[in-house]
Amino acid sequence: MTTQTQTMRTVAGIINSVQTLEGEGMLVRRPFPKSTFTEFDPFLLLDELGPVDVAPGQAKGAPDHPHRGFETVSYILEGSFEHKDSQGHAGKLSAGDVQWMTAGAGVVHSEMPEREFAQSGGRIHGLQLWVNLPSRDKMIKPRYQEIAAARIPTAQTDDGLVKVKVIAGEALGSRSAIQTQTPIMYLHFTLQPGAIAVQPVPKEYNAFIYVLNGEGLFGAEKELAGDGQMVLFAKDAEEVAIANSSNATPLDVLLIAGVPLNEPVVRYGPFVMNTEAEIIQAIADYRNGRMGSIDF
Repeated sequence: MTTQTQTMRTVAGIINSVQTLEGEGMLVRRPFPKSTFTEFDPFLLLDELGPVDVAPGQAKGAPDHPHRGFETVSYILEGSFEHKDSQGHAGKLSAGDVQWMTAGAGVVHSEMPEREFAQSGGRIHGLQLWVNLPSRDKMIKPRYQEIAAARIPTAQTDDGLVKVKVIAGEALGSRSAIQTQTPIMYLHFTLQPGAIAVQPVPKEYNAFIYVLNGEGLFGAEKELAGDGQMVLFAKDAEEVAIANSSNATPLDVLLIAGVPLNEPVVRYGPFVMNTEAEIIQAIADYRNGRMGSIDF
């Protein structure tokens, strides 16, 4: 007979975030990459900006910079950002919005605090995930998927104790509006005190949880992890268990999972390719203006 524990993935490790500076000096928390943990195929980076209160005129961003060979997923929880790129694309991301940018062959873009927000100041909180592209897609045409908060599917359990925003994949009967190049799951769970959630995750997926707020028990062993920690799961079952261990505060987590590419990864700053030669070509293409520039 199969017990409940045997259907749940076990915890393979817990990773602590480090603080680092990005862009114009944005302080972010980063569970990976770092010297002891560089990637979790197909994922390359996760940064959490804030939550932090910024004074008028003090908000910082990431001015013009290139990308090639992967995707960036920006998820804004608080505050407002505006972006432009070398493809002539511009837009704004506010609280709850998601931008899934497939850089592909290369794009130059900027991510800056929205002008009115920068002038008035306020609270900023957001995340950026880098998702690797398979070799067949690394040189595809750049693409944007911008999903306003109101268009992101949500669901909850019958008792209302567990809610989920389905950014990619499927949960509690709701399916995402975003199309991904490879199978990806990106779920934002909120568990009220004492609540438990069990999410199916196909066995071939690499899966992790990042704790945004609160403290919880994870996996078959009920490992404890809290704010700013990343929980890695073994590929030994097809469900992930999450429990809020607090009697007073909600637990907010991101459950992120994807099918590993199992391909060579060569990275140089904002370029992620499969070979050193491809990196050298990416640098040359950027320096020679082949990725364009932001001129509007």
